[in-house]
Amino acid sequence: MSVAFRRESDEEHKEPRFELPIPAGPNLVTARGLALIDDQVRALEAQLDGLEGEEARAPLLRELRYWHTRQTTAQLAPVPEADVVAIGSRVGFRLNGRERSIDIVGHDEADPAQDRIAFQAPLAAAMLGAEVGERVDFGGRSEAIEILSAEPIPG
Repeated sequence: MSVAFRRESDEEHKEPRFELPIPAGPNLVTARGLALIDDQVRALEAQLDGLEGEEARAPLLRELRYWHTRQTTAQLAPVPEADVVAIGSRVGFRLNGRERSIDIVGHDEADPAQDRIAFQAPLAAAMLGAEVGERVDFGGRSEAIEILSAEPIPG
């Protein structure tokens, strides 16, 4: 049989396991986001305590490395001022004639389905630093967003 058709082991045919990607830029978090990161680390460490065998532990160890990195690089964003859009703000705005409200948070806390948007997302980035009553450019349109309210996220 030709060497080209010989398989040395199953290991050489597995997909490589890369580390989980870390978002570019600073790891700014809200107090809630920092607590969520800490909870995730504790949960993964608890799961690993009872597991044996490298194959079972490898995916959890990979995830734990990600969360440890996020935990050690976390920078707590200051509590935002009222009436100015910042990380940790709940923002009411009008876009395309429709009023919405979003929370601007760190990457690991973001959940668009729950209206929690990462601060580097285009919509949030367009509003950062704006004040209530101001209109900001978005999506290539001048003054597309009107800021209706900005307050620290409750609780």
